[in-house]
Amino acid sequence: MKTYDVVIIGAGTSGLTARREVAKVTDNYVVIDDGPLGTTCARVGCMPSKVFIQVANDFGRRKHFPDQGIRGGDNLSVNSAQVMKHVRSLRDRFVKGVKNPMQDWQDKLIRGRAEFVDAHRLLVNGDQIKANNIIVAAGSRPVIPEPFAEYRDHLVTTDEFFELSELPTSMAVIGLGVIGIELGQALNKLGVKTVGVTIGDAIGGLTDPEIKKYVANKFQSEFPIYFNGTKPSGISAEGKLQLEIDGKIHEVDKALLAVGRRHNLDRLKIENLGVELGKNGVPKINPNTMKVVDAPHVFLPGDINGDRPILHEAADEGIIAGHNAVLEETCFKRRVPLGITFSDPNIAFVGRTYKNLVDDNVDFVTGAVTFEGQGRSIVKLQEQGLLHVYADKKTGRLLGAEMQAPDGEHLAHLISWAISMELTVREAITLPFYHPVVEEGLRTALRGAAVQIRGQAEGELYRCEDPPIR
Repeated sequence: MKTYDVVIIGAGTSGLTARREVAKVTDNYVVIDDGPLGTTCARVGCMPSKVFIQVANDFGRRKHFPDQGIRGGDNLSVNSAQVMKHVRSLRDRFVKGVKNPMQDWQDKLIRGRAEFVDAHRLLVNGDQIKANNIIVAAGSRPVIPEPFAEYRDHLVTTDEFFELSELPTSMAVIGLGVIGIELGQALNKLGVKTVGVTIGDAIGGLTDPEIKKYVANKFQSEFPIYFNGTKPSGISAEGKLQLEIDGKIHEVDKALLAVGRRHNLDRLKIENLGVELGKNGVPKINPNTMKVVDAPHVFLPGDINGDRPILHEAADEGIIAGHNAVLEETCFKRRVPLGITFSDPNIAFVGRTYKNLVDDNVDFVTGAVTFEGQGRSIVKLQEQGLLHVYADKKTGRLLGAEMQAPDGEHLAHLISWAISMELTVREAITLPFYHPVVEEGLRTALRGAAVQIRGQAEGELYRCEDPPIR
């Protein structure tokens, strides 16, 4: 039986970054993967979805053309087959960018499924191998709720969406988290008759009650959205899927299931590891070392642990796992949480969310700004959005933010950097803000927080004791 220093299960984002760290120290390792290569992000997630959204946003801009004096917008049309071909073309380019570097270590890649035999032994393609350390980065898969299972021919998962040869005439989007609201809005912009269904009023992961209500109302003005869930009731004579929504039957060509993803641990016979599993089937891990608490030679980075299923977090966790699998254990400080939904306008959360702060009984203040009437938003014809920044009421330190905002992806980064640097509201306000930019809205929100904190609203410029002579 071959014994390896490290066995990495999964060649996704976290598995690949873990491999890079392991390879710096030892050549005695293997990577095992039985699925399509190229990472979830490049194949079916971050990248193809952004291509699809870009097409939809470009086409959607035509509605503003008449006001801008641009003629002919009414004559534009969508060839959905070409749209999907374009999406796949760029998707394949991104996947190629992931796979090409893998050629340098093909001798370390085993194509097959790994299953635990015990704490140190794995079964792969009928053979057993032994590992001193095991990094389990086997990712996740879309959830298909049981009531929908018998209507599989009418369902499209998020892993399958970009393989559509063309877009259906009508589509229900079940689940309005990050992926659901992104694709649902884009489908509607491209002329697909779209209906969105979710449970509760949280869209795109928002938790702030005021922003949740604001965003829900704005999206409902674009296409029908229902908040009490749905269940399939049959197939019509015309072959359409029938969904019961708020007591009425809606018929659609297809339903996009975007109700979340589940880890792939159950496919690895994780029970043979011999540790206690939580209710979600995942053993307890240390998020700063990626070690399984009851089996410290096993690491669970990436989507498989369900903690922060976002690419940059998966990459970080892979680095942590890879480092600790071959070197002395190091506890790594995690980055400030940052999540972005590429809807139009963007939705984002940074640092500690409203719900997190309330649940932990933190004494905080909220600075707010609306982007309706904000200068740069007026120019861009994107007067929609609401931003809340949260700060410690006693110290003034920035804690977090939630928003829907034009160019919110950039605002979220600025706030995350400020939180990472442990800036107070006062210190953040003294940073430069150009005019006219969307970032001026952030300054307005910071000012709103500052006036609620003693000593934080004493002006926006620092005094110098000895002014320079010009």
